[in-house]
Amino acid sequence: MIRSAKKLEQLSALLERNDNLVISEAVRLLRDEQPFEGAIRLLAALYNRTEDHSVRKAVEEFMNDLKDQSACSEVIAEITKYQEPKTLSMLVASCWQSGLDYSEFLPEIAGLFSECDYLTAIECFTLIEETTFHFPTERKNELIEIIRKGSSTGSDEKKKLLQELVKVLGE
Repeated sequence: MIRSAKKLEQLSALLERNDNLVISEAVRLLRDEQPFEGAIRLLAALYNRTEDHSVRKAVEEFMNDLKDQSACSEVIAEITKYQEPKTLSMLVASCWQSGLDYSEFLPEIAGLFSECDYLTAIECFTLIEETTFHFPTERKNELIEIIRKGSSTGSDEKKKLLQELVKVLGE
């Protein structure tokens, strides 16, 4: 990713406009540009504050289409910021949908699995399952420990999901 204060400033100004069509198109055009630091932060904030379906869809498509491995740390930084379920769920879903390697961030995702709502937990489950198939047993056991530590409470659905994730990791 490149650093460009000018690009970041331009994007920020564009995303503050009250024209959802312009905003959606600007986000779609970002997919063809060289990625730059801060764009993911701005898009996550936009997604979190907007109720416009077309803007949300454009942000989701951008996030799901990330191809620069260096974007992973910025996505994880945004995941750790947000408590809003819709934003968290979108960000975690983008991790596995983009196809980028998030294996170094799985402890954070395992911790989030324990703390988040059910729908976000499903996204965490998918990312963990998709990423750990080649992990050694010791690394899987570390993730199981993180998940179990944080999951002493929760709905029956989430407890069943936890049991299933532990089973998947234990295989």
